[in-house]
Amino acid sequence: MRLLHTSDWHLGRSFHRVSMLSAQRAFLDHLVATVRDREADAVLVAGDVYDRAVPPLAAVGLFDDALHRLAALGVPTVMISGNHDSARRLGVGSGLLRQAGVHLRTDPADCGTPVLLDDAHGPVALYGLPYLEPAMVRDTLGAPRADHAAVLGAAMDRVRDDLAARPDGTRSVVLAHAFVTGGTASDSERDITVGGVASVPAAVFDGVDYAALGHLHGCQTLTERVRYSGSPLAYSFSEAAHRKSSWLVDLDADGTVHAERVDCPVPRPLARIRGPLEQLLDDPALTRHEDSWVEATLTDGSRPHEPMARLAKRFPHTLSLVFDPDEGPARSTASYAQRLRGRGDQEIAEDFVAHVRSGRAADDAERAELRSAIDEVRAADAAAEVAR
Repeated sequence: MRLLHTSDWHLGRSFHRVSMLSAQRAFLDHLVATVRDREADAVLVAGDVYDRAVPPLAAVGLFDDALHRLAALGVPTVMISGNHDSARRLGVGSGLLRQAGVHLRTDPADCGTPVLLDDAHGPVALYGLPYLEPAMVRDTLGAPRADHAAVLGAAMDRVRDDLAARPDGTRSVVLAHAFVTGGTASDSERDITVGGVASVPAAVFDGVDYAALGHLHGCQTLTERVRYSGSPLAYSFSEAAHRKSSWLVDLDADGTVHAERVDCPVPRPLARIRGPLEQLLDDPALTRHEDSWVEATLTDGSRPHEPMARLAKRFPHTLSLVFDPDEGPARSTASYAQRLRGRGDQEIAEDFVAHVRSGRAADDAERAELRSAIDEVRAADAAAEVAR
């Protein structure tokens, strides 16, 4: 059975205020063409279909069009909700869509109920594990604790129990949206840390033939059977070095996995350039970046006059300007967002405590109290979204 594994479409998301709708439409054209031309038997979408719980109408239109085109090809699609999606909204109409071969798995209670497909070698059971917010799903799944490892482990126990009751030789695939240990993150994934821990071990997926993961935006192989497809488009300059692609996975009769990367169309390359302004304006080696989306980091000791306007004359698609002087007091001019880049909620809270107490860091009890407060807010936000 041939499976096309993708994830993290983030329909409706912009890139530094530049609309990505046309690029997302081009990706979906590419997706449909790949399914048709490479004769895929099923499409797997491992969460974060949309970028936010209430997506703009244009994004919903893209999603609707993609589902119609995949259904017209007669190719089943299995899709789960991610941490950016509203599970309830994404799951609306799932019963009717199932009749068209579109299987939306957004309810944690259904983790152990697979979509069953068949090929010449017998059945393949595809289990959809939507993003599992620990505080919200602990009781549903009967997990011993409200953390990522416990709830995902409880969901996988349901998968293995169901699989054990199926005929010998049944092959198995799991879709999951999670941060798995060993994966490499970027700046554009939303922090999902709970209790100070964001990741779960890859061993949680033991017992299935293939785990199709979503959440991290870089395409990566954790084991031959556990892979991230990554996002089809770059959504931050931290992804400048990513090769955006999907996985075309062949699942043999005995469950052996053969995976091939299928490159996604690139709307415009990304470039991160660094140096004094005059050097960036004159360096012939940077000619190749003149049509790229550019993040420029200026190392001048003092701010040059009208740097963005001058950069835009050579690099008209400059989207981000960062000041990072090689030396001198100008270093403190970095924006608040720049200083927080790559830092989680817990780190930011602890830094604030140290700042207001003239450098005295939070002790163990205070760190635990901060962690508990952050987890409570996350759980309250998730509950409020469910209630909307």
